[in-house]
Amino acid sequence: MTDVVATNETILVVGGGISGMTAALEAAECGKDVVLVEKNPSLGGRVSQLYKYFPKLCHPTCGLEINLKRLKANKRIRVLTLAEVSAVTGKAGDYTATIKISPRYVNENCTACGACAEAVTTEFDNEFNYGMGKRKGAYLTSAMAYPQRYVLDPRIIGTSDAEKAKSACKYNAVDLGMKEETINFKVGAVVWATGWKPYDANKIQPYGYDRYENVITSVEFERLMDPFGPTGGKLIRPSDGKEAKNVAFIQCAGSRDRNHLKHCSRICCMASLKQSTYVREKYADDANVSIYYIDIRAIDRFEDFYKKIQADPKVKFIKSKVANITADKDGNPILHGVDTEGYHRYDNPHDLVVLAIGMEPSVDASKIMKGVAADASGFIDINATTEAVFGAGCASNALDVNRSVQSATAGALRAIQVVNRVSRAEA
Repeated sequence: MTDVVATNETILVVGGGISGMTAALEAAECGKDVVLVEKNPSLGGRVSQLYKYFPKLCHPTCGLEINLKRLKANKRIRVLTLAEVSAVTGKAGDYTATIKISPRYVNENCTACGACAEAVTTEFDNEFNYGMGKRKGAYLTSAMAYPQRYVLDPRIIGTSDAEKAKSACKYNAVDLGMKEETINFKVGAVVWATGWKPYDANKIQPYGYDRYENVITSVEFERLMDPFGPTGGKLIRPSDGKEAKNVAFIQCAGSRDRNHLKHCSRICCMASLKQSTYVREKYADDANVSIYYIDIRAIDRFEDFYKKIQADPKVKFIKSKVANITADKDGNPILHGVDTEGYHRYDNPHDLVVLAIGMEPSVDASKIMKGVAADASGFIDINATTEAVFGAGCASNALDVNRSVQSATAGALRAIQVVNRVSRAEA
């Protein structure tokens, strides 16, 4: 049975990505007790799925390992994984949170040795790699997973594979009798950091994501390039495994479009600029990159990075909203449209097409609880929200990593103000 000791001076942080971790750490390091709830088996969120950050092109381990070290050392933070908020009731400064915790089927004896995964044969699509490639029915989410404990997929429970996993464990860590739990505890304020989800590329019918294997999304491309990803970091085509040296990036795929997402997702331009360096990294002078764009939005400190990519002779910028994509008999995607600088039509073949898809909130803010307002895109509208529920990171807006961290710090400070008022009122 999971036990959580909390009071109305405790802060609940929902979501364990970079924003949730930041909010939890900022609040805890200011002396507040925090319960950090994450629905996945481990912390890290979308950032843990990146190959590199922009503009410095360093790996996510740079930021995540520091946060994990701080989190492990802070006794004021209680982390609950495989946990989701069912309800938050009450009033500001005096809420009751109801949390549903799914069974991991692996207890704290786990040493992450991997014996259970070796024993299991059943495989499922790998969610961490956006469905590209497979993972075992007993698995560790990623090399940086925290907690470093394996998890058994509930679909193997009751099968011989589950028994094999249990028999293979030398530490009595596999517990097939674990059950779903529902717990309730008091909190004074909530920081909502549930992050974002990629826009469904299947909805952008003219681009053929649902028809052509060599049309992929920017988040899938990020996993392809990671040495721990489905191809071991090789830049190859999904259709035939051939090297993809001629790569096209289509900007605003689903963003700034009245038929899809009306807002600008902010990260897409920089993501494609960054990913163009991946192609050059792999194939140097054999690489050819084409970026089809409406306008490039690279502001503040990103302007220098943009200029650097512009100066690369192997990167071509085509000012155009691609009309549609077809494919030839060899599976090469062909982009059709009009270049608005010169107004000439094009039918350009490429090895691989990457859709720079937009971001939308993982949870529609209007569905969190009564009193939490959503803006037109479903992000938390802090100006119209009457509850002590504060958005952090991409739950509050479409933001890059740097601005998400800033937003999370602001959310934590607002939550601290609420519990401080509670403390003073009860003194």
